[in-house]
Amino acid sequence: MKDTPHTVSDVMTQTVVAVSRAAPFKEIARTLAEWKVSALPVLEGEGRVIGVVSEADLLPKQEFKDRDPSRLEQMRHLDELVKAGAGTAGELMSTPAVTVHGNATLAEAARAMAHQRVKRLPVVDDGGKLVGIVSRSDLLKVYLRDDEDIADEVRREVIGHFFRHRAPTVEACVKEGVVTLTGTLHDTALVPVMARLVRAVEGVVNVEVRLSGPVVRHRLPAPPVVGPQF
Repeated sequence: MKDTPHTVSDVMTQTVVAVSRAAPFKEIARTLAEWKVSALPVLEGEGRVIGVVSEADLLPKQEFKDRDPSRLEQMRHLDELVKAGAGTAGELMSTPAVTVHGNATLAEAARAMAHQRVKRLPVVDDGGKLVGIVSRSDLLKVYLRDDEDIADEVRREVIGHFFRHRAPTVEACVKEGVVTLTGTLHDTALVPVMARLVRAVEGVVNVEVRLSGPVVRHRLPAPPVVGPQF
């Protein structure tokens, strides 16, 4: 599967807007609006990511602008009230930042976004320096692949793996990202393996298996003979 984007570095955006720890509130709001993004990495030193500031971090200033919260509200919304009085990125940001490395798989990035409930992740190198950003829409780019492109990869990289020295008896057809496997396989025990490998191809939406073949009984090795104990 050499032609498929497998890692974050293949789909990330390399041109990234960021702010420093000292960036004032209005500069953050202005940058978010100008670049039409909902969050910004906060950098320090040589571009090391130390946090992320988002629209949600700025909203408390507006939320508590025209009233004094009750004591109960203060206890429930302490973090928001602190941010309502903040004036710089360093005071507003969420830290430590949830980041991802460029060599992470798209699945790993998707899981990180889901678990942390964020829409985008700063991409960093081994030293924590910002090298890009990956968003939900970036991860979905793989589903824009042409059906025939997907079919070609399935035939070459998956089916070809099972038929290294003979003509394949399995065919792959792709429609709207759904791969249908038809034909015969020399061992039906391998069907789940083939389906799993096809599902791993970038851009595959689902897999329908219509394969037949003999059931090969794999004999277990005989247990060792244990002689009489004296």
